[in-house]
Amino acid sequence: MGTGIAIWQVIILTIYSMYQIMDELTLQTSLSQPVWAGLIAGLVMGDIKTGLIIGGSLQLTVLGVGTFGGASKIDANSGTVMATAFAIGTGMRPEVAVAALGVPVASLMIQTDILARFANTFFQHRVDKMIDKEDYKGIERNYLYGVLPWTLSRGIPVFLALAFGGPFVRSAVTYMNANLAWLSNGLATAGALLPAVGFAILLRYLPVKKHWPYLILGFVITALMSTVYGNISLIGTTLAGMNKTFTTAFASLPMLGIALIGFALAAIEYNRASREMAKAENAPTKTTTTDNNIEEQDGEIHGDEI
Repeated sequence: MGTGIAIWQVIILTIYSMYQIMDELTLQTSLSQPVWAGLIAGLVMGDIKTGLIIGGSLQLTVLGVGTFGGASKIDANSGTVMATAFAIGTGMRPEVAVAALGVPVASLMIQTDILARFANTFFQHRVDKMIDKEDYKGIERNYLYGVLPWTLSRGIPVFLALAFGGPFVRSAVTYMNANLAWLSNGLATAGALLPAVGFAILLRYLPVKKHWPYLILGFVITALMSTVYGNISLIGTTLAGMNKTFTTAFASLPMLGIALIGFALAAIEYNRASREMAKAENAPTKTTTTDNNIEEQDGEIHGDEI
């Protein structure tokens, strides 16, 4: 295609974008998460690192975003697919791709999500008619037909954008880097800040006031370990530059270790809350005791009166 994105890559990414919405609605295997979209798109495009950076950034951005009932939400998966493909295909910086493509595309896909829900009502009304006729095969067919609006609501925009939007994106990237460096740098800064926005949204809905000691402890542990591992890695790099025989490699901060510390703190809190709940359920309530006493007193009074 001359745009850095081959036709086979467009087809695979389109198929994945169609699958991910059905996975989100039915199977829920977590393949419909932005970080997986970044991994898959990066693998298809030949640059897994860039894919993970973009997917991870958008994953953190929507970390605290949720919907209730049939409400539509931004499609961070499709945004990740397009941002990763164009970032790798056109040489765009990942941070710029997140801010300039990932978030806007994810927001625009709300409209196609609404269109899919609207189109799906056609098959729902057909199912109602089949129920009246007791046509069970027809009910099954029309239920499965509902897959079409959902998959096409993602597949068509992603295919058209990847197949025909490459020249425009490449020209825009070239112009931004040459003539609008301030805009490119601003978008990169905004893209780097978006994960922090996602964390802020998440903290808004978490019981931070109740569990603020765990928040402080987790922040301090992460900051200390980041500093320690960063300095150790710096020392190792310096020694390697001074002595050619020094080949020892120092590992970077193990995020799995941080995650396990967080899991341990969460498990401690969960066990404590479970014990308190069990005690509360087993302990007799004061209200019940008081009510029984009142009933006994009433019985005595009525008996005396009789």
